[in-house]
Amino acid sequence: MGTLRLFKITTSALLLFAAVNLQAQVQKTLLTKGWQFNQQGTAKWYPAQVPGTVHTDLLNNKLIPDPYYRDNEVKLQWIDKLDWNYKTSFTVNAAVLSKKNVELVFDGLDTYADVYLNGQLILSANNMFRQWKVDVKHLLKPTNQLIIHFASAKNKVDSMAKAELPLVIPDNPRAYVRKAQYHFGWDWGPIFITSGIWKNIYLESYDQKPAEKKYVPPVKVELVQEADKDGKTFYFKIDGKPVYMKGANYIPSDMFVTRLNKNDYRKVLQLAKDANMNMLRVWGGGIYEDDAFYDLCDEMGIYIWQDFMFAGAMVPHDEAFFNNVREEIKYQVQRLRRHKCIVLWSGNNEIDEAWFNWGWQKQFNVHGQDSVQMWNDYTRLFRDSIAAWVKQYDGSRPYVSTSPMHGWGHKESITEGDSHYWGLWWGLEDVEVFEKKTGRFVSEYGMQAMPNTSSIEKFTLPEDRFMISDVLKQHQKAGIGFDRLQKYLHRYFLDSAKVKQLSLEDYTYLTQCLQYYCFKNAIAIHRSKAPYNMGTLLWQLNDCWPVASWSITDYNREPKAAWFGVKEAYRDDVMPERDKVRPIDLKLQKPTITIKAEGENMFSITSNVDAKYVYLYKAGSYFDVTDNYFDLKAGEKKMLHLKSRYFSAKEIPAIKIKTLYDVVSK
Repeated sequence: MGTLRLFKITTSALLLFAAVNLQAQVQKTLLTKGWQFNQQGTAKWYPAQVPGTVHTDLLNNKLIPDPYYRDNEVKLQWIDKLDWNYKTSFTVNAAVLSKKNVELVFDGLDTYADVYLNGQLILSANNMFRQWKVDVKHLLKPTNQLIIHFASAKNKVDSMAKAELPLVIPDNPRAYVRKAQYHFGWDWGPIFITSGIWKNIYLESYDQKPAEKKYVPPVKVELVQEADKDGKTFYFKIDGKPVYMKGANYIPSDMFVTRLNKNDYRKVLQLAKDANMNMLRVWGGGIYEDDAFYDLCDEMGIYIWQDFMFAGAMVPHDEAFFNNVREEIKYQVQRLRRHKCIVLWSGNNEIDEAWFNWGWQKQFNVHGQDSVQMWNDYTRLFRDSIAAWVKQYDGSRPYVSTSPMHGWGHKESITEGDSHYWGLWWGLEDVEVFEKKTGRFVSEYGMQAMPNTSSIEKFTLPEDRFMISDVLKQHQKAGIGFDRLQKYLHRYFLDSAKVKQLSLEDYTYLTQCLQYYCFKNAIAIHRSKAPYNMGTLLWQLNDCWPVASWSITDYNREPKAAWFGVKEAYRDDVMPERDKVRPIDLKLQKPTITIKAEGENMFSITSNVDAKYVYLYKAGSYFDVTDNYFDLKAGEKKMLHLKSRYFSAKEIPAIKIKTLYDVVSK
């Protein structure tokens, strides 16, 4: 009898557990089909893609030209100043309608959005980075209409900034909106202030919400900042072991990120991995990346320094903004904390440095009580509140309030904290400056280069391909970019009079050689300073559109010359050496180079004299070879292979070769 009774009790318990578990199941119904959009105030509707943006929907309907082509950016600024509507109809089955709870969930609305369900306003959203949930059980019918009105973020922030006058929040009205800041333009990106449904929309229906799983930290990370004889350390200890971080800064891989899929992310991240990187810094002016990005970083063993999405602007003082940010931080930390790749949360990019070093108070006439109030608002958010929220919702990873800790003009930037050292480039200093000014962890530094010639050809017409055409200027967002490149090319490679006479193809080649030289040597110096220096993150890994920039890959996910130099400099098995004499000082001879097929996809290359920056390419397409822009010793046989496809001896005549001699001797 005892056994039978136990069996009955056990069976009853299992049935009860099964019933409770069934009740607690959440049914998810995607609402991403059948969407249409139009310009507010017009009658005609067009098909829309969700997730998507208004720019990509206009492009897909052939209502605008390619935003990246030639100077189309300038011609498409009207889009940002208009309001847009999105609508769809959807049916709900009896099983969903019978649930006790039904919520409409928006994973991402960009950005000012009024949402109507069956004619009823159910949500006014104002943050691109938040998830929004609304109880809609009482409004649902078998057939439903969903309409979303998107107001122009450009008009909104301009209006808010105007209402605050004479007070001006440095350094842009974008400070008022919780939206990807790079949409408003940057010194490597265009202005496309998007709007739209940029993440999934779905119904969640359930009788009883399942209990939250207990959060178990995926990795116990330590940021060691201890006083020593030189200042204060700044290095990561992972699972109890110090790790030297080699990597780059990562920006969004497109202006319209809804176009990216997991394969796009894999291609970009594989470029980082193949370049022997172990860390990327997700920069604070972009977005909290898609789960696919972090999943791949987990898989590939790439550590992530995660900025919160604030960059180069102070913050508004109102409680509504503060509370909005709190919900954003809560959502994003809880969403991302499962990823073992994340090893640091950082409050913002360069705001602390900007406040003290960029002359904002004078430029924007912020003095007295206004200045005190702004600094107090900044301190409250980044030094106090976000630190507490991160501890509350994660608690396993370190937090720093800003990056960098000190501006690059201050001696403390070399002795403590992380350093954005822009004496190279903005300060017109030599790359050798790092011999004396390498910080404890160099989290930004860089040198520009043109995108690959094959990429330039995709966004230009033949008549645009001269130095420096209006179209090329449109794709150089650092106002003094070409001037800086001119000065550095003159210093390291070629007399300035000759620089001005270069063809666009030769100019592109030479800027890429310059970038190669600077990154290779900067990394060599940084790594030679270990353990004083314990990290070097170059600016930057990738581009968001075709542009002259500091990126070591271009928008087409193709390596620039510097990628090959960085790959070599970041090797674990060999410590890189700094070049001793500059390229301009080398006595170059005309090389005769021979290419010979050596088997499946393999070929060899030899030169009769020492050759510098040997570049292999094919007209009209990217030549995906295992190494490029390499130095070749006289008589040395170098083996190479083509990575992406079959290579045969018949193709050898089509391979073009350029060396430094070929350009500087003209």
